[in-house]
Order: sequence, then structure tokens, then C-alpha cells
Amino acid sequence: MNFVFDPSKPIAIGCDHAGFEYKTALVKWLTDKGFQVKDFGTYSADSVDYPDFAHPTASSVENGEASFGILLCGSANGVAISANKHQKIRAGLCWQNDVALLVRKHNDANMICIPARFVSLALAEQMLELFMTTEFEGGRHANRVGKIACS
Repeated sequence: MNFVFDPSKPIAIGCDHAGFEYKTALVKWLTDKGFQVKDFGTYSADSVDYPDFAHPTASSVENGEASFGILLCGSANGVAISANKHQKIRAGLCWQNDVALLVRKHNDANMICIPARFVSLALAEQMLELFMTTEFEGGRHANRVGKIACS
């Protein structure tokens, strides 16, 4: 199952309170570029539990409603762990451009997880651009990716 960005489908996005500011900015950044975005919340900076937003966002990618997903929280670990509980999700935690590139090239990630407390908004946008425009390399990586799912 190779992920290929389909611009005809919306991009799913979700966050907790720590990612709210960046999520709001990224939604605008994406819509200004002409992309559709499905926002799964949260919708304020009030404290919330990240799985409540990570799971619906991941489900929309897993069931094909969204082309790919973006998750944000303070460290991005919580949302990544939650999203990766879904069998058809490969969520990669990205904190620099090279990592965003490799989670696509080598891991065929279909969700990018961004640590809002540890990267600038400009870097988040750069990583997202790389994630959206980088293709899965396949080859030796395809066999490895094929071994990820438990079922």
C-alpha cells in the first residue's frame, strides 16, 4: 500500500492544545495554496487529551477519506503513538527537513507528526512541503514497509 498524495482529497489535520496555534496557521497555509483541509480539532488552546484528536484524524486517512494526515502536539510523540495504533497508518515524527524527507522516501509515511514546542512554524511548513512532494523510493524499502503491519 503505497501512499501517493491525492490533491482531490482533503488533507486531515488534528492537534492538541500545544499544537493549536500551528494547526491554525498550517490550515491557512494549505488553503491559501488551494488544498482542501479537514480539521479534526482541537479548536482552542484549552487543555485536551491528544488521542481524542489523533484517532479521528488517523481514521480519516486509514479509511481513504483523506489523502494524508498532519498531527501536532507539544513533542509529537503522543499523537504519533496514537496514530500508529491504526493498522494502515505510518505516522512519522519529524523535527527537521531530512527526517521529513526520509519518512516519505524510506518509510512511505502517510501522516506527518510535528512537535510544535520544538520547531519553528517556518520549519513546520518546510517539512510539510517536503512531505507532500516526496515520493516513496520503494526498492529495498518496500519489503521493510511491508513488514510493519501486525495483520
